[in-house]
Amino acid sequence: MSVRVGVGLAGFPFADARGFWRMVERCEASPVDSIWQSDRLVSADPQLECMSAMAALAGATSRLKFGMNVAVVAFRDPLVLAKECATIDFLSGGRFLPAFGVGPDASPEWRAAGYDAKGRGRRTDEALAIMSGLWRGESVDFSGEFYRYRGARIAPLPVQRPLPLWIGGSSPAAVRRTARFGTGWVAGIQTAAQVAPVVAAIRAAAAHAGRPIDPDHFGAGLFYRFGDWSHPAVDALARGLGRFQPDLDPRAFFGVGDAAEICARIAEYRAAGISKFVLRPLAQGEPDFRDQLERLIAEVIPAVHD
Repeated sequence: MSVRVGVGLAGFPFADARGFWRMVERCEASPVDSIWQSDRLVSADPQLECMSAMAALAGATSRLKFGMNVAVVAFRDPLVLAKECATIDFLSGGRFLPAFGVGPDASPEWRAAGYDAKGRGRRTDEALAIMSGLWRGESVDFSGEFYRYRGARIAPLPVQRPLPLWIGGSSPAAVRRTARFGTGWVAGIQTAAQVAPVVAAIRAAAAHAGRPIDPDHFGAGLFYRFGDWSHPAVDALARGLGRFQPDLDPRAFFGVGDAAEICARIAEYRAAGISKFVLRPLAQGEPDFRDQLERLIAEVIPAVHD
């Protein structure tokens, strides 16, 4: 498997927009494989809208790949979303890595915007079927529980055929969804031990469905810090995750310490079947973020990519 490391953004640690572009320029000039933006529409803290960020990255880069980790399908119209994805892939020359999920129960968008979380899995399945047909260049007629289209078609089509479609989630329904629609899978907030059985289940389900997924197309997102566990950014996130996922052990999920310790954490996920990584710096403020990124580029990526 070809192991590659990308950089993930869960928030906006920069003082202004120029700080974001400096990060993008640094990644473009480095061995960083890709940039990933988390999806959050409702937030008191700065957070970029992921599809807008993808379009911006398409125009600002020429080498980097980029994706959403992951976009919640139920918050968006599938025709508009399919058109956005096709446009972004077309304009970037085929460097887009779209990833989708149903959204966690704790997402504030459900309540803030009056979205109904019930049935979001079925809604997502319908949307993915519609988008897949549109990306293939089909004229889509669809009559389902949530969506109805007649003669829907888009152009230009994505450069990539098929357009990558990575799925997030670890429930039995997510496994079935990945086997039915996905070309890849990305883990959520999970340790390597939690990831391994999901990878095995997806491989089995995809093989049974007659559309096996490339073993190179399994990803995971990790938080890392060059430093120690007492740093406020590490402690704050560990406490926050503990409130929502009490069964998660941050010491088995975060990569904290020196380069060897971060690489060892990556190796655990590689043993579980993961080859694509989204590493998010645990940092406070833009200078700290830049320092963490530079050390990732200098000390971890060369070892992992080799």
